[in-house]
Amino acid sequence: MDKEQDIVKDLEPSAGDYAHAGVRAGLSTAPFVGGPLVEFFTMVIAPPLAIRRDAWLIEIFTRLKKLEDEIEGFDIENLAKNENFISTLLYATQVAMRTHQKEKLDALRNAVVSSAIRPTIDENLQIMFLNLVDRYTRWHLILLQFSDNPRRYGKDRGIQYPMWSSGGFGDVVEFTFKELKAKQSFYDQIIKVMISDGLLQDGSYLHGGMSEKGMFESRTTEMGKEFLIFIKNPIELDEI
Repeated sequence: MDKEQDIVKDLEPSAGDYAHAGVRAGLSTAPFVGGPLVEFFTMVIAPPLAIRRDAWLIEIFTRLKKLEDEIEGFDIENLAKNENFISTLLYATQVAMRTHQKEKLDALRNAVVSSAIRPTIDENLQIMFLNLVDRYTRWHLILLQFSDNPRRYGKDRGIQYPMWSSGGFGDVVEFTFKELKAKQSFYDQIIKVMISDGLLQDGSYLHGGMSEKGMFESRTTEMGKEFLIFIKNPIELDEI
């Protein structure tokens, strides 16, 4: 039996893997709503949570196994001694259980894998970055990546921009992301949050009159660039 089969088998319910059973028993004693509450937990909460957990752990293992096959000297078993990796995995797993958004899950998986092969980031900054992924929406992550190099982001996605004589960063945002068209207050708030968090530069570039060159300038700070590296896939994998 190979390691992939091992992890699937390990994730099967066992006598020691029924934390939800204790919760279920406790809910059954709740006055007035005990029965219906138990059914709600059993049918609505527990199964999806188990599915999310299993999918998350299997994907992490698959990526680490890929590293083991491609990087000489990398051994998954050695990660048991890597406190930074263990902390990152446990922290990221908690966050992953609270979201279904692909962009956030990808960022968390990449952070875990990065901690296994290049644990150079300060652990306090690492925790702060994981907290940001937890707090942010998918649009925060998308717009941060876009803000780092707007023109390259668009080029990579086959977007041809018009020849603007002047405009603001918001014009480029709305042209790039049709879903954000006429949603200025929404993306303005997202940008302002990331400015406050130190990931984007402060300034009046959102809707101010700038040259075309200014409209496409990078807006990420050094910390913003470090955050993007932290949540980026550390190596190219076939599955990504």
